[in-house]
Amino acid sequence: MDVILFLVFALFAVACAINVVVQTHPIASAISLIGVMASLAVLYLLLGAEFIAAAQVIVYAGAIMVLFVFVIMLLNAGAESKSGRSLVAQALGVPSLVALLGILAFFVQRLFPRESATHFGGFTGGTAKAVGKALFTTYLLPFEATSILILIAIVGAIVLAYKEMD
Repeated sequence: MDVILFLVFALFAVACAINVVVQTHPIASAISLIGVMASLAVLYLLLGAEFIAAAQVIVYAGAIMVLFVFVIMLLNAGAESKSGRSLVAQALGVPSLVALLGILAFFVQRLFPRESATHFGGFTGGTAKAVGKALFTTYLLPFEATSILILIAIVGAIVLAYKEMD
């Protein structure tokens, strides 16, 4: 059952990701990106990382995508106009993609040999306790550096918004 759920949501994630690139309207792309984020959250749940799945839905599928949609609406971005494709791009595009995927598959198999199968629900590091402990012990310096960068970005946004109000 877990393998079937994995395949369904993995295929859904890939289909939504392809739809993000193929869509000409930015709102449709943003909605497809929400589909990718939601299916990734389900994949995290299948692996036993409940906290990471909840953070995926709340932070990425919720807050970040709302921000993307607001920016798209603020910029009044319309549908992208299609341009004529060159004959060289049409003739070499698909064979180049197949060659790239083949090379990537070869290197992935060589660099990461198959050791053991993944057991669904076997990961125990995705609980809130495990993530909190890792954030405040092993990854304390990167966590604090990221919070300082976010604080600088917030102050910069306030300064830019204050100049526009004058």
